[in-house]
Amino acid sequence: MLLELVQQFFPDHLIANLFRYILFRSFAAAVIAFLFTVLLMPKLIALLQKKSVKQIVRDDGPQSHLKKSGTPTMGGVMMVLGILISSLLLCRLNHSAVWISLFALMSFGAVGFADDYLKLTKKNTKGVSFRVKMISMGLLSILITQFAVMTGVDTSVNLPFFKHWSVDIGWVFYIWGFFVLNGAANAVNLTDGLDGLAIVPVMTTAFVLLITSYVTGNINFSNYLQFQYFAGAGELSVIMASVIGVGLGFLWYNCHPAEIFMGDVGSLSLGGLLGAVAILTHKEFALLIAGMLFVIEALSVMLQVGSYKLRNKKRVFKMAPLHHHFELSGWPESKVIVRFWILSILFALMALSTLKIR
Repeated sequence: MLLELVQQFFPDHLIANLFRYILFRSFAAAVIAFLFTVLLMPKLIALLQKKSVKQIVRDDGPQSHLKKSGTPTMGGVMMVLGILISSLLLCRLNHSAVWISLFALMSFGAVGFADDYLKLTKKNTKGVSFRVKMISMGLLSILITQFAVMTGVDTSVNLPFFKHWSVDIGWVFYIWGFFVLNGAANAVNLTDGLDGLAIVPVMTTAFVLLITSYVTGNINFSNYLQFQYFAGAGELSVIMASVIGVGLGFLWYNCHPAEIFMGDVGSLSLGGLLGAVAILTHKEFALLIAGMLFVIEALSVMLQVGSYKLRNKKRVFKMAPLHHHFELSGWPESKVIVRFWILSILFALMALSTLKIR
């Protein structure tokens, strides 16, 4: 939007030339998203406190978390708005990939909002039933995958580290999209259990997708690195930059001890957005590697539940997700958070290696 306005009113000015570059607009989007979040979040915190929109802590969680009861939640609303506004201002809006990604952000965020709202109004931790939530997110995943196919994304899967290994899976691509989108959203949601724990891995993963989107949308770079070129994919770099900017602004208030939590509206929207960008650019395995921390957290829950049901109530971990296991093992919360952040950075570096090691 800003690009069109600048080109219309200042066609020959230096700034009009700058706005033509995706990397400049990505930087600008990150700055706008950060300022929007860091400046307006205190107003949201005050409003949520006034309306008593406060976190309901699980009784079966670590006892140290009971003191967090009453902390405002649903900070993800401000994050969604920040990403939406900065993206609409700085993306070229004539590319379908932009609208599909923003639809994923808002639709998954709507599911999270409904879940948070019911938890807060009913004053319990259940919210939307598990079945309804999974069906809703599953249908959205298939719908988003269909939108992607309709706008030119083929039904192939590209394997990392291999130049020519691309397999067309046909209609199975919809099942693939279901697992990528649904899995990403739920994995981010499960990781969001400690102050600032989830948002840094979201940002490192977004950075990887920013780079891969830029490469995928640049015909010269995509040919050089032997990536599948997709016109308009570079605009997704602007959206991923917005995620990083919003994440930094949110972390300002979410770092330990947190003044606000993102809630399901934040974790599901961010996870759904990351999954959508991965599907649109065929970088699902880059998402898997960069977001390996999310995968590990989700697997820890699956192992715990499976062991409890199949091994006569025996547990693999002291508590799941995995970050709670380390808390109960004696690690201070801040140490768990920072060490998980370190792992997320390492996983992001591993994912970036797939650009050239092929």
